[in-house]
Amino acid sequence: MHIHMKAKLKATSISFQNPSLFNTITSPPPLPQPEALKGCLGSLDGACIEKLLLHCASALESNAITLAQQVMWVLNNVASPLGDTNQRLTSWFLRALISRASRIYPTSMNFKGSNIIQRRLMSVTELAGYVDLIPWHRFGFCASNNEIFKAIKGFKRVHILDFSITPCMQWPTFIDYLAKLQEGPPSLRITVPSFRPMVPPLVNISIHEVGQRLGNFAKFKDVPFEFNVIEDNNVLNSMTSEELRNIESTSFDFESMLSLLNPSMLNLREDEALVINCQNWLRYLSDDRKGQNISIRDVFMNLAKELNPQIVLLVDEDCDLSSSSLTSRITASFNHLWIPFDALDTFLPKDSCQRTEFESDIGEKIENIISFEGHQRIERLESGMQMSQRMKNVGYFSVPFCDETVVEVKSLLDEHASGWGMKREENMLVLTWKGNSCVFATAWVPSEMSLDM
Repeated sequence: MHIHMKAKLKATSISFQNPSLFNTITSPPPLPQPEALKGCLGSLDGACIEKLLLHCASALESNAITLAQQVMWVLNNVASPLGDTNQRLTSWFLRALISRASRIYPTSMNFKGSNIIQRRLMSVTELAGYVDLIPWHRFGFCASNNEIFKAIKGFKRVHILDFSITPCMQWPTFIDYLAKLQEGPPSLRITVPSFRPMVPPLVNISIHEVGQRLGNFAKFKDVPFEFNVIEDNNVLNSMTSEELRNIESTSFDFESMLSLLNPSMLNLREDEALVINCQNWLRYLSDDRKGQNISIRDVFMNLAKELNPQIVLLVDEDCDLSSSSLTSRITASFNHLWIPFDALDTFLPKDSCQRTEFESDIGEKIENIISFEGHQRIERLESGMQMSQRMKNVGYFSVPFCDETVVEVKSLLDEHASGWGMKREENMLVLTWKGNSCVFATAWVPSEMSLDM
């Protein structure tokens, strides 16, 4: 538990969306029964806020609408999108609970604010600043790139199959490294899917344009470069011209994409080192088991293994959000997502637009975790240990990170606040903030023989 987070319960209400959360509440309701707030009056730290969130969730699950309203009123008194770390985090969890309540009880609870988070589109330059803000993404880039360098040694051709939610932001540094090799750079081919999960960060240009810019950079560095986009022509042919212009905002069928992961469609070549890179991406493949008791997530891993890659990199947030229990997801997400809020608080002012925008993206994630169920709930993280076990079950073998990678990652973290650190857990590298796990990085090969190569 993050006991260092503290916020005082103020006497005056700081409304998150609107002075009145629901039509049915025109004045402050009676506080919840003492047992619902036991130990949470006087001061409101992270543990007490979490307790209130869980009481509210339990009330919604048990149809205790009045109690849920009462707890929301208390939370509304501490929530503020421009307050301290606790207040800002609470505002997004409160919003998500209200959104869930308005879906379950549309006649009993009428949410006065908008339940739609406005998505912003960034330029490539803005995206670069976004991933540099805290090492949430760069940690995985750095750890993965160094292991890729080791795996492709001696190859004249390298093919990276890239699945990432930060369009190609990992590769300029990689290309720059290749350009500096004394023996000259190998030719580099990067293949990406034509679609991505509709989650932040989003850019204002197509993936084809991203590839074109990356190609210009590679040309400037004298690195032979090719950029390919995996496209499902059956899907593309059924789309309107408007949908084609906005292809990355279209909802694609992941199962259709999986059918394209074969040597022929990917134009794999015998003389190239194949690298499969998954950065914050696998969580969006459904883990629901269908048919032969296998999930799309497992199917993807099996298909990737059959491509016989030189190495597979798997990076994601180290948190379990796969539970069907709402209270379990609230506990896990609250104790995980306070980290970026707390980290941003160390160097950005409360009214910073950059901070507000970054937190808004996290808020969208919180809303999906709490407000939605079924196929609409796409934020289905598994912890590093869970994902590692899944990889082993499919038949992959774990690759330990080399000492050079550890040195490079530590050098990266030295550029950020002193709270950031790194630890080893088995063969994983784990990014930490004040000792709390944030992001894990793992490396895998499809056969035990590959470990000796």
